[in-house]
Amino acid sequence: MRTRTAFPKLASTALIAALVIPLAACSGEEEVTDELQVVENPTAATAAPSPATTTEPAGSVIGVDGDVTALATSRDGVLAVAVADPARVLLYDRDALAAPAPEPTVVELPGPVENLTVVGEELLAPVPSANALARITLDGEVRVTPAEGGPTGVTVLDDRTLLSLRERKGVGVLDDGRLDPVIAGGLNSADDVVVADGKPVVLDRLRSAVFEVDLEGRDIGVGLRAGQGATNVVTDDYGRVFVTDTRSGGLLAFSVDPLLLRQLYPVPGGVYGMAYDSERDLLWVTLTARNEVVGFDVRGGEPTERYRYPTVHQPNSVTVDSGTSRVVVGSATGEGIQVITP
Repeated sequence: MRTRTAFPKLASTALIAALVIPLAACSGEEEVTDELQVVENPTAATAAPSPATTTEPAGSVIGVDGDVTALATSRDGVLAVAVADPARVLLYDRDALAAPAPEPTVVELPGPVENLTVVGEELLAPVPSANALARITLDGEVRVTPAEGGPTGVTVLDDRTLLSLRERKGVGVLDDGRLDPVIAGGLNSADDVVVADGKPVVLDRLRSAVFEVDLEGRDIGVGLRAGQGATNVVTDDYGRVFVTDTRSGGLLAFSVDPLLLRQLYPVPGGVYGMAYDSERDLLWVTLTARNEVVGFDVRGGEPTERYRYPTVHQPNSVTVDSGTSRVVVGSATGEGIQVITP
């Protein structure tokens, strides 16, 4: 793990203070409110709708039968594409992507997924509608484990599998096929969970916030507002947590020890999906309102744009192969996957 000693500020102190307010957690299952909640029943931000495409997508486009809902790439070059209706995951070999019509390995699932995570030689796919976690080997074998509570996101810390549980408003630790414990309190929703510098962080889209998760104390810890409409979250090799604020059009970076907003960078155009290239320190971000994907160098004091490409329609998902720098963008409206080599 690489570390940094400081995070330069990218916004004025006043603006950061206005957008990021500490949010206290509380016990129980009741709806959470705070001083910045301006409506009685908040709704989660979603991807901005894309206009009709007017520019040919960069790279090559591979047809897929269905809407792409999530993407992931393994270290040895297996591309996983989650597709809805019917719900399945398509596994492509890296070397086959150059072919005109590559044939994937098809893995059927009990329901659609919105998140894919590669852990070692295994692909983890939470299936919220089926209350299950699908474990898929990279050669296509699947094993389904029950996970009550609408699992949406998954990560691994040491030997513990952590699941964000949207309906139970908490983070569950999957142990020997059982969720024990489920850490809740202070969340309106649990939509994804990541680990940065050994510390779990959960994303709450309804509250547009990120929260610490104390596994040993079995508690949801300190939370911070993440703009006005947080949608997606990834981590990098510097221990940072990046969040897309789709409503306000911004890219936020948090440290985790302590949990603080360190960077706020405006990104107009419907910022939504993200993927991190660990070899080149590039953060790839999709702009659904513009049908674009942008590559930001995040090594310096602020993100620096290095690449910008036109994409397929409604580019809600993106992944990057750190071994080759190849970027894959998925269309949520049936236009397939787009393969770009910067």
